[in-house]
Amino acid sequence: MDKYSSSDDAAYVIGRLAALRARCRGLVSARQSEDPDPEDRFRGLYVTDDQVLGYLADQPPVPAALADPDAEVAFATLEAWATERAAAGQPLRLHDMMTRFALQPLDVEILIVAAAPDLDPRLEKAYGYLHDDVTRRRASVGLALELVGASPTHPGARARLASGAPLLRAGLVMLEEPDRPFLTRSLRVPDEVVAYLLGDDALEPLLRSLATDAQPSPAGELAVLVRGLQSTETNLVYIRDRVGAAALSFAASGAKAAGLEPLVIDLDRLDPAEPAAATAAAVAVCRRARLCGKAVVAGPVEVLAERGAAAVRAFTESDATVILIGSRSWDPAWSQQVPLVLDAPDLPATLAEDLPFRLTPEQAVRARIAAQRQADAAGEPINNEFLAAGARAQNAGGLERLALRITPSATWDDLVLPNAVYAQLQEVVSRVRFRDLVLHGWGLRRGSDRGQGVTSLFAGDSGTGKTLSAEVVAGALGLDLYVVDLATVVDKYIGETEKNLDRIFREADRVNGVLLFDEADAIFGKRSEVSDARDRYANVEVAYLLQRMERFDGIAILTTNLRANLDDAFLRRLDALIDFPVPDERMRYLLWERHLPASLPRDDSVDLKFLARAFDLPGGNIRNIALAAAFLAASEGSVLTMSTLIRATAREYRKLGRLLVESEFGSYHPLLSLPGGDHVHVR
Repeated sequence: MDKYSSSDDAAYVIGRLAALRARCRGLVSARQSEDPDPEDRFRGLYVTDDQVLGYLADQPPVPAALADPDAEVAFATLEAWATERAAAGQPLRLHDMMTRFALQPLDVEILIVAAAPDLDPRLEKAYGYLHDDVTRRRASVGLALELVGASPTHPGARARLASGAPLLRAGLVMLEEPDRPFLTRSLRVPDEVVAYLLGDDALEPLLRSLATDAQPSPAGELAVLVRGLQSTETNLVYIRDRVGAAALSFAASGAKAAGLEPLVIDLDRLDPAEPAAATAAAVAVCRRARLCGKAVVAGPVEVLAERGAAAVRAFTESDATVILIGSRSWDPAWSQQVPLVLDAPDLPATLAEDLPFRLTPEQAVRARIAAQRQADAAGEPINNEFLAAGARAQNAGGLERLALRITPSATWDDLVLPNAVYAQLQEVVSRVRFRDLVLHGWGLRRGSDRGQGVTSLFAGDSGTGKTLSAEVVAGALGLDLYVVDLATVVDKYIGETEKNLDRIFREADRVNGVLLFDEADAIFGKRSEVSDARDRYANVEVAYLLQRMERFDGIAILTTNLRANLDDAFLRRLDALIDFPVPDERMRYLLWERHLPASLPRDDSVDLKFLARAFDLPGGNIRNIALAAAFLAASEGSVLTMSTLIRATAREYRKLGRLLVESEFGSYHPLLSLPGGDHVHVR
């Protein structure tokens, strides 16, 4: 075999092609001997009367044989060399495929015939001649059977290319043009299989786009999975994933421990615009795994299930060892096989002790890489700020289509609240940071049907700091804040509101973030007495929401101005309920100071004590007044004065529908009648 410059696998395939060419020469000679007019330039474009009578009178064609004795000797020598290699423990890829895919020698010969046009252009042209049709350059079923010495009418030979036969089931050979009669259908070998036979291990483009890496999992958790994979009765495993678990690394590490290299596939990368691509991808993945002796590790299965059970069955009913990952329960419709079903172990992954991110090992690695790159770009050493940003970058984008994503900038110093409220907010932060320790480490985990989320209600009048506090909590945890737009949730059609809410919670379970339902009483209202169908369905919405909240694993904050409107059953399910009071005079003074910082140019006439004492307003309105006064001063080309603040306060009062009484504005009341002031009726 030294005369071949390519690899031994390629050399063997080339040798098999030499034998095939000998068969083709014999079949060409037979065709020529039967041709009544070999000089006819239009041969293949029409059928004469004599020819059709001859076709109908002839006996079925006799299978061709190796017509060249030298070719027979060369073929025997080639097979002897391949057999010696196999006996020495170095089987060639084509022989190894026979074992992996349970192929018969006839299957291998058909495979070579089908792959020949992709390996030798001379055989492509020969096939066109033998078909009597220059446009048909791939072997048909009938021609393939002739070339391997089998009768096209023999049931056993035809069965090697029937649906479910090893070649077709494994995707090694594709039977095209299904509308044609069986014997005239074309055979094609996928490019990846041809490349593999020649010694090329590169993944095809489709698989490259889906393949990913998995991080190691602690070996102590793998025993059950390893025993299952080593069982001769198990080649299908389903691992239920959940937030806080690392199913992907668990599956991949289990396959390695069982002696199988994992081929890890991220099904989220499938193109949603092409539903049929999922089945094609499954066939390609399982074929590749069997070619290389690997185990398929693929998930999430929900991506396949959305495209129909057939897409899942393309994985589950292949002969490859398959480990599927998904968050939903196993559906028996997905496969006739009974899988080994396991729950992914709890593998909390954190970047630092005070950063409570729930990351899989793969996400943790990517987060560190992202953090290091940001630190390098800033010319600073890596720290928790960069680590938190790297972790947030791992959030899936699905929730951003349903909620507004905010990167918090507010801090504890921005809050002006009573000490008791301040302490309660810090307790919420601590509850999130230490939930893994308390629930898992200390064994206080709630029932298996309960989620591990943290849900808080912030109740109080408008402007008392509820939304700002939610931002501070998110910022203290290093998380993004996702503000749910209720306009995208509530739907007038029955059942749609529940679907929208489920979509939000499902996406929220996949991200490290804080979910904020502002004005939550719009959807978390009390159940009422049923007087008509509308009441009944409204109660169903609330009941569904209560159940979904219990299964939530993330962090949610709800705000309301009307605490009394919330359902009592919902209040019972809260982890924290914080009341935000209307600020007193001391707090109002601090708020005025906070919203009129030293960087704002102002004269000595500004009297913050008067503003805090006279105007009973919450922080949100005070902020509005400060901002409006600053714009007035800027437009007038002056510094901030008491006059601009009084005028801005009057306009805020008008927005609130409050009267501008002299007893509140005191000595500044005449400013309201000055040019540029608010000319309003006063009492």
